[in-house]
Amino acid sequence: MPELPEVEIVKRSLLRIANKAKIKDIKVFNKKLRYKISNDFSNQLVNEKIIKITRRSKYLIFHFKDKILLSHLGMTGKFLVLRKKNNEIFKTSFYYDLNILPQHNHIYFFLNNGFVLIYNDVRRFGYFKYYFKKKLNEISFLKKLGPEPLGSQFNYEYFKNFIKNKKKNIKSLLMDQTFVSGLGNIYVNEALFMSKINPLKECCNLCAKDINQLIKNIKSILKKSIKNGGSTVRDFRNSSGKSGSFQQFFKVYGRKNKECSRISCNGRINKILIQNRATFYCFGCQT
Repeated sequence: MPELPEVEIVKRSLLRIANKAKIKDIKVFNKKLRYKISNDFSNQLVNEKIIKITRRSKYLIFHFKDKILLSHLGMTGKFLVLRKKNNEIFKTSFYYDLNILPQHNHIYFFLNNGFVLIYNDVRRFGYFKYYFKKKLNEISFLKKLGPEPLGSQFNYEYFKNFIKNKKKNIKSLLMDQTFVSGLGNIYVNEALFMSKINPLKECCNLCAKDINQLIKNIKSILKKSIKNGGSTVRDFRNSSGKSGSFQQFFKVYGRKNKECSRISCNGRINKILIQNRATFYCFGCQT
C-alpha cells in the first residue's frame, strides 16, 4: 500500500498534469471498487474544473467549485496518465505488477488539455467518494484522522499527552491513523530503528528523549523519501516515469537476518509480526 510519501508524489504528479483542467467526459468500466461507484458519478463531475489537488493522510482530494472528490488508492490502486496525441502513458502510482493490464482500468477521466487520467486497480480496494460543499473535517473518512506527521501539530506536547497511561506498543501506536495520519509499515519500521526504540516498547515507558527522537526522525525520513521520489518496493513510478529511490536508504525494512547497519552495533535484524504486519528491528541497538 502506498504511504504518505508515495501519495504525495502522486499528488504532485497529478498537479502538473490535471490542475486547472476541466473534465470533459468520464467512462466507468467497472463500478465494483471497494465502494460501488454511484450511477450519477459521471454526471456529477463532467464539465467540472479541477481547481486544485491536495492530500490528507493517504487520500487524494480533487477540489472543484462546489464539490470534492475523495480518492483512496487502497492496496493496488494507481493513476495512469495517457497523452492522447501519441498514446504515451505516464505512471503515477504504486505498482505490484510490471505489466499494466487494461482489464484493470476501471475509470477514465478525459480532460480538456489532451490528457486522460486512468484509474487502474487490480485488487479493487481503492475507492472514490464525492461531496457537495462539505468541509474536509466533516467527511467521515477524514474527521477522525490524527495530525499530519510533517505538520506543526505533531509535536512533543501532543505526543506526550496522547500516550499518557497507554500500554499499547509503540509500533501499533504509530500505525494508528487517529494518532498520526499517513504513516505506514515501511516508515514506522525505519523511524523506530533510527530512534533506537524497540517496536514492542509500551508507549507509557517512552521518555522525553524517545519522543523527541521519534518525532525528529519521522519528519526527517518522510522528507527524505519525498525528496527521493518515494519508495519502490515493487514498481513505483511518478508522472515522469522515474522510480522512487528511497528504498536504497532502508536501514531495517526487509533486512531480516542481516547485520545491523550501525557500525557500533553487532546485532542482527529480527522479523516479527505486530498486528499481522511485518516488523523489522535490531535486537542489538533497539532496546
